[in-house]
Amino acid sequence: MDLGAETRDLLKLLGAGILTAVLLGALVTFLGVTLFFPHRSPPREEQVLRNFETHRAAFERLRDMLIEDKTLVRVADWGVETTKTMGKPPAGDFPVNRYNEYLALLKEVRAVGAFRDRGEAPESVGALVYASGFAGDTRHMDVCWLAHEPPNQVSSLNDFYKTPKPRNPVYRHIEGNWYLWADC
Repeated sequence: MDLGAETRDLLKLLGAGILTAVLLGALVTFLGVTLFFPHRSPPREEQVLRNFETHRAAFERLRDMLIEDKTLVRVADWGVETTKTMGKPPAGDFPVNRYNEYLALLKEVRAVGAFRDRGEAPESVGALVYASGFAGDTRHMDVCWLAHEPPNQVSSLNDFYKTPKPRNPVYRHIEGNWYLWADC
């Protein structure tokens, strides 16, 4: 059965159109994932340690503020979470001036947010200096101050990142009560 030249040309054109649509769809999907869910490698620990030493006074001021603000849970450019409310000041129960002081310190230490454990005397306070990923595959790195020495310490985060997954969160001692914390 001869389909005829016109029918064959039409089928070729249809096949090329489907192939083009599939390739274009794959390209759009790839670009969408890359743009909306970028994956960055964590900074080298040497960079974070250098930044800590350079901005040590700001990290210590941030620590002191986090310990003083007993109702604070988290703070970032999106707002403040306290034990009672969440929002961007002046909404909520957190003073605008104090929020602005946090934002200035976070900018200085190159952190995207800060946190404290709940309670009068928090066991841990810190600054989130790196986050990347999506959903269950997110990596974080914090510069934190701990009231007590943690058990799960490593000598190098660079070596930690080379170990097979899944990994448990670890600490890398900086000095005194200061540590780097990393997961994944």
